[in-house]
Formats: sequence, structure tokens, C-alpha cells
Amino acid sequence: MADGLLRSAELFARAQNLLPGGVDSPVRAFRAVGGTPLFVARGKGSAIWDVDGNRYIDYLASWGPLIAGHAHPGVVAAIQDAATRGTSYGAPIEAELELADLVKHAFPSIDLVRFVNSGTEATMSALRLARAKTGREMILKFDGGYHGHADGLLVQAGSGPLTFGQPDSPGVPAAAAAQTLSVPYNDLPAIRAAFDAHPAQIAAVIVEPVAGNMGVVPAEPGFLEHVRTMTREHGALLIFDEVITGFRIAQGGAQERYRITADLTCLGKIVGGGLPVGAYGGRRDIMEQVSPLGPVYQAGTLSGNPLAMAAGVATLRLLTEPGVYARLETLSARLVDGLAQAAQSAGVPYTANRVGSMFTGFFCAERPVDYASAKQADTRRYARFFHALLERGVYFAPSQFEAGFMSLAHTDADIDATLEAALGAFRESAA
Repeated sequence: MADGLLRSAELFARAQNLLPGGVDSPVRAFRAVGGTPLFVARGKGSAIWDVDGNRYIDYLASWGPLIAGHAHPGVVAAIQDAATRGTSYGAPIEAELELADLVKHAFPSIDLVRFVNSGTEATMSALRLARAKTGREMILKFDGGYHGHADGLLVQAGSGPLTFGQPDSPGVPAAAAAQTLSVPYNDLPAIRAAFDAHPAQIAAVIVEPVAGNMGVVPAEPGFLEHVRTMTREHGALLIFDEVITGFRIAQGGAQERYRITADLTCLGKIVGGGLPVGAYGGRRDIMEQVSPLGPVYQAGTLSGNPLAMAAGVATLRLLTEPGVYARLETLSARLVDGLAQAAQSAGVPYTANRVGSMFTGFFCAERPVDYASAKQADTRRYARFFHALLERGVYFAPSQFEAGFMSLAHTDADIDATLEAALGAFRESAA
């Protein structure tokens, strides 16, 4: 590995005079772990290289979309082919239908789907649609759940807001926040209490079926099933935010893995193969409320962009190949189990949550089950661990409260190298 991050430091100094905090998304700034952010020059397979020539085994995967790895030849070829015919038309294209077919096949709960440009657009649009369908205004979400940066959703949000200790963002109108109820994740009595306190007022419950923005926190057994039952009993819609879990923990996401049907589903990340994309879809009677069929307005000039559609089609087709998810499961289990053993050898309090190929190791003794317990993790120790790994050529998320991701490009040799690096990093974090 090359010595230092001199070029990255130079670029970051320049960036701070051009971009707020030197970045276009907050967690990239390394504020949670300290030090200089990597400026990435290229990626290939399971690795990235920074502008200083350092190579890293990458478990960030562009925050989840790159399930096939960096610069997968089939995905790159599809993008290149699409680009030769034009980059945007603002008109319907056949690739939209191909991608929609792949989404519908994977998610039987989706009768109709609308493509947008980001996960935030998807959740914002789904909530507007839920309010219109039910004639109600209130939304129920969960503490630490992050569903994008729309005003009404930045209430007890995770990810960047959790990292910086700002669960509520300035600039969010009090009236918008007042329509959003937030209760602890995995807490069924709290959900019942919310419905009892606001009868016939809650339009929808929006939930990450596997929380990914307070670190990975799985739903406890029976939790999602009971949420599904309660929404039906109270006439509210159930929205699964599967921006992260969709095509990640199973081809049909959490709905396939847990055998639960949502009324509306939000997708992103993998569905665009690494290009900017989001989607929302659900039952026909709900989705027919969306313009031009119905009165709920939502539009986007670049929605259904030919490059994003091509990347998405190529990626989702790869995921239909036999053995894909079994391989991801095996590799992920080996990594996560090995990390736990390395931490134990180093005498470091550490526990890990994993669902499929998404995972987080927390520097605390008890397994987090919600936002409050996730916050008990030792963020200073994580920062030391992160930098010790980085020096050894392994790139994890630059925050304790983010997910790590396995890709199909990772190999057993990558995991061997990672676990060797992790043992030294755990020991260094304990010093």
C-alpha cells in the first residue's frame, strides 16, 4: 500500500472551499471517525484505489448498491451501450419496462411501479400516496430509522443525523414534524399506544424491515408480522422501505425473506446497479392514484433514465443466476463470525448483527435491538478500529452507525486478508 493520503488531503482542502464540509453527503466527511476522507480514483471487483494509489478491500460497496462489485463487466457494457444511443430523452423507453418486469417478478406485492431518482424521492412519494389513499395525515416511523431527507422524515433519524448527534434537522417546519410519530424499533406496545392515541389518524407505518441506518438492527421475531396486523386493524397502510434490503437480503428483499406483504414498497440502490435511481410500487388500487391515472402528483425529468435503467436491468439479471444468494450468505457469515472471533481474541467488547449480506459490528457487549441500545456503542473505539483497518488496506463504513456490505466480487482470499487485518485492528483499538 502506498504511504499516506497526501493527494486526498490536498483535494479535501480544496473541496472545503467548494462544497459544504467538502462533501456531497455528510458521512463521507469522516467527522465520525476523524482524519482525511479518501478520494477514490477507481474501483474494480471487491477493491477500490484512492488517488494516492492505496488499494482497499471495500465493504462499503457505494453504501450498498454494488452487489456485483465495482465495474462489473456486464453492468459496464450495458451502460456503455445505452450511452451510445443517448443519455436522456424525457420520454418512455423499453428498458423501463424490462426493469419493471424484473422488479414485479421479485416483489409480488408490487402491481405497478414508478421509477424515480433516489430513495428519498421514493419514500416521499410513497407517503404522499398513502395520505391520499387513506385521507389521513399522520405517519408512524421508528426511532433511528432513516427514510431520506424529506422534511417530515427527519424526526429521530439515523445515519448521518445519528452520527452527528442531530436526530432532528434545523429547517424542518414544526408542522411537518408534528405529523410524524416516532416510536422505538422492535417495540410493539409503543406502536399499539400510538394507534390508541391517534385513532383513525395514522395514514401509514413506514419501516426498514432490517434497520440499516443505526447500524444493522434486525426486526425481532414476530415484530413485522404484528406491525402488519396492526396496520390492517387500524386501516393504515404498511410501507416497507427496502431501499437497502431490496435485492440485498434476498431477491425479493425482506418481503421474501420474512414472508410479509407490504402495501407499498420503496426501492433504490441495487435496483439501479450503482446509478442514481429509486422506485416505489404496490397494490394496483393504490398506485392508480398516481398521476396521470389519479390525482396524486409526482414527476421527474430524469426518471427512467436510460443509463440507470440499463445498469439496473444488467444487475438484477445477474441476481437471478443460481446460487447467488447462497454465496453471499456464506461469505458474509464467514466474515462476520471471523470478526467476532478476532474481537474476542483481542479482548474487545464487540457484537455483530447480520442479515444476509448486510452487517454491522458494534463496539458494545450487548446486541443492539433499537436506536437507544445502538447508541451505547463505543464510537471512539470504532474510530480507532476503522483507521487501523484502513492502514491495513480494508475499507469499512466511516461511522459506527452504518451497514457493511458483501458483494459477489469478494473472495475467500479477501476475507482471509480482512480477518488478519482485523485482528491487528482490534488489538490497536483496545490500546
